[in-house]
Amino acid sequence: MEVKAIEVNGKGIAIVQSEKVLISDLQSALDFMMTVQYETGYNRIILNKSAICEDFFHLSTKLAGEILQKFIIYNVKLAIVGDFAAYTSKSLQAFIYESNKGKDIFFLPEIEAAIEKLSTV
Repeated sequence: MEVKAIEVNGKGIAIVQSEKVLISDLQSALDFMMTVQYETGYNRIILNKSAICEDFFHLSTKLAGEILQKFIIYNVKLAIVGDFAAYTSKSLQAFIYESNKGKDIFFLPEIEAAIEKLSTV
């Protein structure tokens, strides 16, 4: 896991890149969140999609809801970066659309868009 801390518009953002899966269940998500906050002191995190297990993107597992609820409870804003076009589930596409309209969780195509979003919310 590689963590890069930046500040944009006075907001600290941690950009996390990983070749391996970092979030596979609720406990690993909490560990990830707390580790990044401890290392950077920031509560805005960008994470590449490939660092999250595939079950997260199957809403029937309820993993996405459980994990993202914890991010919101702990006041951590998260931008997941990657290509989501491969997911054809209408419910997942609606979930992504609604999340992107909010102020806490975002699904974006590139890091630059994630930095822009997290630096303005």
